[in-house]
Amino acid sequence: MARLCPSLLLLVATVALASSAVHAWGTPKVVRKFQDIPKSYVYVQQAVWFAMKEYNKASSDKSAFKVVEILKSQEQITDSLDYLIEAKIVRTTCKKVSGEHENCSEQQDPQMQKMFYCTFIVASKPWNFELKLLKKECRPV
Repeated sequence: MARLCPSLLLLVATVALASSAVHAWGTPKVVRKFQDIPKSYVYVQQAVWFAMKEYNKASSDKSAFKVVEILKSQEQITDSLDYLIEAKIVRTTCKKVSGEHENCSEQQDPQMQKMFYCTFIVASKPWNFELKLLKKECRPV
């Protein structure tokens, strides 16, 4: 019976530790729900840049897309800083292989034009230099 107690104690400690790890890596606790923040805020701009980088990487389109208007920007605090961005994006004249797309002009050829309203959620941990695209939803205009 004396050996059972230390083993039981070790089992309980292991389960407790595993439970806290699941909570830490599972759904994060919301400290502050999404609130409007300025579109010019530096972390909003970083989130937009990252969302478009990921959008262009995942897109099968040969042309790059860029944001022409940020419609809404919000921040939520969890174990990271989450940025909800609603934006209007358009196809540009630049090919994706060029890398830099911010200075590309919008596609003017009516047959080549494409425009979408997109919602992105980007999780940022600036203290670890981490960015992660949590949501990408786009619909044609």
